Amino acid sequence: MNTIRLHDKQFKPFIFQNQINKAIDILAEQMNKELKEEPLPLFLCVLNGAFMFTADLVRKMDFELELSFIKLSSYCGTQSTGEVSEIIGLNASVEGRTVVVIEDIVDTGITIEKLVETLEKQHPKQIKICTLLLKPDQYKKSLHLDYVGLKIPNAFIVGYGLDYNSYGRQLPDIYVIEP
Repeated sequence: MNTIRLHDKQFKPFIFQNQINKAIDILAEQMNKELKEEPLPLFLCVLNGAFMFTADLVRKMDFELELSFIKLSSYCGTQSTGEVSEIIGLNASVEGRTVVVIEDIVDTGITIEKLVETLEKQHPKQIKICTLLLKPDQYKKSLHLDYVGLKIPNAFIVGYGLDYNSYGRQLPDIYVIEP
Protein backbone atom coordinates (compact mmCIF):
# COMPACT_ATOMS: atom_id res chain seq x y z
CA MET A 1 0.00 0.00 0.00
CA ASN A 2 1.29 3.43 -0.92
CA THR A 3 1.39 6.75 0.85
CA ILE A 4 -1.48 9.18 0.43
CA ARG A 5 -1.61 12.95 0.33
CA LEU A 6 -4.24 14.94 2.23
CA HIS A 7 -4.01 18.71 1.83
CA ASP A 8 -0.33 19.52 2.41
CA LYS A 9 0.65 16.33 4.31
CA GLN A 10 1.81 12.84 3.35
CA PHE A 11 0.56 9.77 5.26
CA LYS A 12 1.74 6.17 5.16
CA PRO A 13 -0.18 2.98 6.05
CA PHE A 14 -0.22 2.28 9.79
CA ILE A 15 -3.11 0.03 10.92
CA PHE A 16 -4.91 -2.12 8.39
CA GLN A 17 -8.63 -2.87 8.29
CA ASN A 18 -8.15 -6.50 9.38
CA GLN A 19 -6.32 -5.31 12.54
CA ILE A 20 -9.11 -2.84 13.26
CA ASN A 21 -11.73 -5.58 12.81
CA LYS A 22 -9.88 -7.91 15.21
CA ALA A 23 -9.71 -5.18 17.86
CA ILE A 24 -13.44 -4.51 17.45
CA ASP A 25 -14.23 -8.23 17.77
CA ILE A 26 -12.33 -8.37 21.08
CA LEU A 27 -14.05 -5.24 22.40
CA ALA A 28 -17.48 -6.53 21.34
CA GLU A 29 -16.90 -9.87 23.06
CA GLN A 30 -15.91 -8.12 26.29
CA MET A 31 -18.85 -5.71 26.14
CA ASN A 32 -21.35 -8.46 25.34
CA LYS A 33 -20.25 -10.30 28.49
CA GLU A 34 -20.19 -7.26 30.76
CA LEU A 35 -23.21 -5.28 29.56
CA LYS A 36 -25.79 -7.90 28.53
CA GLU A 37 -27.63 -7.68 31.86
CA GLU A 38 -27.83 -3.88 31.84
CA PRO A 39 -31.32 -2.56 31.02
CA LEU A 40 -31.06 -0.66 27.72
CA PRO A 41 -27.58 0.86 28.01
CA LEU A 42 -27.04 4.11 26.16
CA PHE A 43 -24.18 3.99 23.66
CA LEU A 44 -23.00 7.53 23.06
CA CYS A 45 -20.97 8.02 19.88
CA VAL A 46 -18.62 11.00 19.92
CA LEU A 47 -18.83 12.53 16.47
CA ASN A 48 -17.33 12.91 13.97
CA GLY A 49 -14.42 10.55 14.33
CA ALA A 50 -16.11 7.61 16.07
CA PHE A 51 -18.94 7.11 13.57
CA MET A 52 -17.32 4.23 11.64
CA PHE A 53 -16.07 2.52 14.79
CA THR A 54 -19.46 2.89 16.47
CA ALA A 55 -21.31 1.44 13.48
CA ASP A 56 -19.01 -1.58 13.32
CA LEU A 57 -19.11 -2.08 17.10
CA VAL A 58 -22.86 -1.83 17.74
CA ARG A 59 -23.62 -4.33 14.96
CA LYS A 60 -21.76 -6.88 17.09
CA MET A 61 -23.76 -6.26 20.28
CA ASP A 62 -26.11 -9.12 21.18
CA PHE A 63 -28.33 -7.10 23.53
CA GLU A 64 -30.74 -4.19 23.19
CA LEU A 65 -29.19 -0.73 23.40
CA GLU A 66 -29.99 2.86 22.62
CA LEU A 67 -27.62 4.78 20.37
CA SER A 68 -27.19 8.55 20.51
CA PHE A 69 -24.62 11.05 19.27
CA ILE A 70 -22.73 14.03 20.62
CA LYS A 71 -20.21 16.21 18.83
CA LEU A 72 -17.27 17.70 20.69
CA SER A 73 -14.12 19.24 19.33
CA SER A 74 -10.65 19.96 20.67
CA TYR A 75 -8.55 19.82 17.47
CA CYS A 76 -7.47 22.37 14.91
CA GLY A 77 -5.46 20.85 12.07
CA THR A 78 -3.03 18.35 13.61
CA GLN A 79 -2.87 19.88 17.10
CA SER A 80 -5.17 19.71 20.14
CA THR A 81 -6.34 23.19 21.13
CA GLY A 82 -6.57 22.15 24.80
CA GLU A 83 -10.14 23.41 24.94
CA VAL A 84 -13.36 21.46 24.32
CA SER A 85 -16.33 23.07 22.64
CA GLU A 86 -19.68 21.26 22.61
CA ILE A 87 -21.24 21.50 19.19
CA ILE A 88 -24.19 19.08 19.19
CA GLY A 89 -25.78 18.14 22.50
CA LEU A 90 -27.12 14.91 23.90
CA ASN A 91 -30.80 14.19 23.23
CA ALA A 92 -31.27 11.01 25.31
CA SER A 93 -31.79 10.83 29.08
CA VAL A 94 -28.87 9.31 30.98
CA GLU A 95 -30.32 9.40 34.49
CA GLY A 96 -30.02 6.01 36.20
CA ARG A 97 -28.63 4.36 33.07
CA THR A 98 -25.39 2.75 32.03
CA VAL A 99 -23.77 5.04 29.49
CA VAL A 100 -21.07 3.74 27.16
CA VAL A 101 -19.08 6.60 25.62
CA ILE A 102 -17.57 5.54 22.30
CA GLU A 103 -14.50 7.47 21.15
CA ASP A 104 -12.30 6.96 18.11
CA ILE A 105 -9.12 8.00 19.92
CA VAL A 106 -8.06 9.15 23.36
CA ASP A 107 -4.79 11.06 23.50
CA THR A 108 -4.60 13.89 26.06
CA GLY A 109 -7.93 12.88 27.62
CA ILE A 110 -9.23 16.46 27.69
CA THR A 111 -12.26 15.72 25.52
CA ILE A 112 -13.30 12.54 27.31
CA GLU A 113 -12.81 14.09 30.75
CA LYS A 114 -15.02 17.07 29.81
CA LEU A 115 -17.70 14.77 28.42
CA VAL A 116 -17.71 12.55 31.53
CA GLU A 117 -17.99 15.65 33.77
CA THR A 118 -21.00 16.78 31.74
CA LEU A 119 -22.64 13.34 31.84
CA GLU A 120 -22.09 12.90 35.59
CA LYS A 121 -24.24 16.00 36.22
CA GLN A 122 -27.16 14.01 34.75
CA HIS A 123 -26.79 11.16 37.31
CA PRO A 124 -26.17 8.04 35.23
CA LYS A 125 -25.91 4.65 36.96
CA GLN A 126 -22.39 4.29 35.55
CA ILE A 127 -20.25 5.58 32.71
CA LYS A 128 -18.06 3.22 30.71
CA ILE A 129 -15.54 4.50 28.20
CA CYS A 130 -14.71 2.66 24.99
CA THR A 131 -12.02 3.86 22.61
CA LEU A 132 -10.68 2.20 19.51
CA LEU A 133 -7.29 3.89 19.92
CA LEU A 134 -5.30 5.10 22.92
CA LYS A 135 -2.07 7.10 22.94
CA PRO A 136 -0.76 6.02 26.37
CA ASP A 137 2.23 8.38 26.23
CA GLN A 138 -0.15 11.34 25.82
CA TYR A 139 -2.87 10.25 28.24
CA LYS A 140 -2.23 11.85 31.64
CA LYS A 141 -5.75 11.81 33.11
CA SER A 142 -6.84 9.51 35.94
CA LEU A 143 -10.14 8.59 34.27
CA HIS A 144 -10.38 4.81 33.79
CA LEU A 145 -10.82 3.65 30.18
CA ASP A 146 -12.94 0.48 30.30
CA TYR A 147 -12.49 -0.75 26.73
CA VAL A 148 -9.36 -0.01 24.68
CA GLY A 149 -8.95 -1.49 21.22
CA LEU A 150 -5.37 -0.61 20.28
CA LYS A 151 -2.55 1.37 21.90
CA ILE A 152 -0.56 3.52 19.53
CA PRO A 153 2.44 5.88 19.73
CA ASN A 154 2.02 9.63 19.78
CA ALA A 155 1.65 10.42 16.07
CA PHE A 156 -1.01 12.12 13.99
CA ILE A 157 -3.23 9.61 12.19
CA VAL A 158 -6.11 9.65 9.69
CA GLY A 159 -8.58 7.16 8.26
CA TYR A 160 -11.37 4.99 9.62
CA GLY A 161 -13.29 8.07 10.76
CA LEU A 162 -10.27 10.17 11.76
CA ASP A 163 -9.49 13.18 9.61
CA TYR A 164 -7.02 15.89 8.77
CA ASN A 165 -9.03 19.09 8.23
CA SER A 166 -12.06 17.02 7.10
CA TYR A 167 -10.10 14.79 4.70
CA GLY A 168 -9.42 11.07 5.02
CA ARG A 169 -12.36 9.90 7.19
CA GLN A 170 -13.59 7.47 4.53
CA LEU A 171 -10.38 5.44 4.39
CA PRO A 172 -10.85 1.84 5.62
CA ASP A 173 -7.28 1.71 7.00
CA ILE A 174 -5.49 4.09 9.38
CA TYR A 175 -2.53 6.11 8.12
CA VAL A 176 0.17 7.92 10.07
CA ILE A 177 1.67 11.28 9.09
CA GLU A 178 5.12 11.19 7.54
CA PRO A 179 7.69 13.57 9.02
